[in-house]
Amino acid sequence: MNWKNTSERYGALMIGMHWLTLLLLVAVYACIELREFYPRGSELREGLKSWHFMLGLGVFVLVFARLAIRLASGARPPVRPALPVWQERLAALMHLALYAFLIVMPLLGWLVLSAEGKPIPFFGMQWPALVGPDKAFADSMEELHETIGTVGYYLVGLHAAAALAHHYVSRDNTLLRMLPRRGRPAA
Repeated sequence: MNWKNTSERYGALMIGMHWLTLLLLVAVYACIELREFYPRGSELREGLKSWHFMLGLGVFVLVFARLAIRLASGARPPVRPALPVWQERLAALMHLALYAFLIVMPLLGWLVLSAEGKPIPFFGMQWPALVGPDKAFADSMEELHETIGTVGYYLVGLHAAAALAHHYVSRDNTLLRMLPRRGRPAA
């Protein structure tokens, strides 16, 4: 098992972080969407909101670990056959947008809870407030958080669609570089 990137694929740690990030995002979105099925003030609704907050902050922690691993993992494995320059630039923009999304969304959520004067739960701990109570600020940050949350569906969807298009249409190794290895490598 290679922990660092090779000339053929990403390292196991980077692959694991990629898929863990996806799982956390699915859970964050599921919690906030599923809460709508329960009445306001109900225990289940409040529990889903708490899990949404904690998992969102988990994404925030994970993204910085992921960035550190990305820097330490060595050169990214090249796409073969090589992409046209415009696709390389578009891919770089998409990755930048995704990383910005993964940092900004939890930060906005943290700001919302802070400005609402609510505790910021994180798996048995409580994070400090970033700002003092301010209803108008909380409302504007919540609106921005929800808008960017909707954009997030499209970012993740486009990212997945591009990976599948590279795999099934272009037939390059874009997707294969990030998939967990199956079976044992050849001796």
